[in-house]
Amino acid sequence: MKIKVCGMTQVEQVNALNDLNIDFIGFIFYEKSPRFVLNHLKEIDIKNIKGSFKKVGVFVNASEDFIFQKIKNCGLDLVQLHGDESPEFCKTISSEKPVIKAFGVNDKDDLERKVNDYFDVVDYFMFDTSSKNYGGTGKKFGWNILQNYSISKPYFLSGGIGENDIEAIHSLTKTDAGKHLFSLDINSRFETAHGVKNITLIERFLKNIKL
Repeated sequence: MKIKVCGMTQVEQVNALNDLNIDFIGFIFYEKSPRFVLNHLKEIDIKNIKGSFKKVGVFVNASEDFIFQKIKNCGLDLVQLHGDESPEFCKTISSEKPVIKAFGVNDKDDLERKVNDYFDVVDYFMFDTSSKNYGGTGKKFGWNILQNYSISKPYFLSGGIGENDIEAIHSLTKTDAGKHLFSLDINSRFETAHGVKNITLIERFLKNIKL
């Protein structure tokens, strides 16, 4: 199972996560987010960050031009679309870089209907807690809802994941829904402030999650 740490704002912390062999590093390009990366780093700073990880740019209802510009200027490896982007829009972006399409989940969702039009136009799904603010709630949705659907595409699991969820994550991986769990996406539960991670806590989580 891979690990993505999202909402990064400091080069030094990214370097520390590289030493922990984190798979994906997320940079948020959404101005309304308290972790909006361009409030902390210049584009060239992001581009110059090197490591064994993949750099993921997170966008919410951004224009094609804006996303393509950030891909080029920041050296992004993947694009995460966390808004109301259409399948056609996702297909256009995926012609340039692999796309993760995020979906907010709640207990009343017809999840298969929600993701159906995106199967052939994105590379990964992400399931996050439903929010009018496009994520960032720090809360979990009921993972049992994933058991009700046959979603045969690799997905990222997000939404308030913390140290206390390790046992539940291990249980999920043993179910049908866990067969396509590609990566965990962690963020707010491992912070001391918005965009500032507790590296020691992340290191402990990694050791326990991979037991």
